[in-house]
Amino acid sequence: MFAIVRCDGTTTDRPSLQVLAADRSESSRMFALVWAMSVRTGVFLRRFMPTSILLDAIHTRRGLKWGMPAMLLAIPYLLAAVAFAEMTQHGGWFSALALLCMWNAFKLLVAGPATLVRLIRVRAREARARRILAMLELDAEQEHAWAAEPALRN
Repeated sequence: MFAIVRCDGTTTDRPSLQVLAADRSESSRMFALVWAMSVRTGVFLRRFMPTSILLDAIHTRRGLKWGMPAMLLAIPYLLAAVAFAEMTQHGGWFSALALLCMWNAFKLLVAGPATLVRLIRVRAREARARRILAMLELDAEQEHAWAAEPALRN
């Protein structure tokens, strides 16, 4: 077993995070940085962007019925994407805005059929649960009547 010498001159058997980070190659540190930034950007966009907030609301049980009408919101996003794509000839960040509008339009277009499938599954599961509950109640009533029947005979 070997000892690791820290910057302050002390030794330890376990490597610290600083030692492990120093052992990484430059490319792996860059990959870790890019990975961390992409995760943080994704979390930010998921939390604060309007289409992400809308999609989170649609994917709740109460919101599943609004998935298909929400697909109509893809139309303004597609029109904005076309407009921004036309403006890219003038330079600037218009191509990034066009890409963002296309991404939001596709998210809304996919959300419609996805929520429809989920709504059908949830309603089938709820109907199955209601049938089972009705059968259990019927069985309980029959058992109660069957248990009370001998008492009526005497």
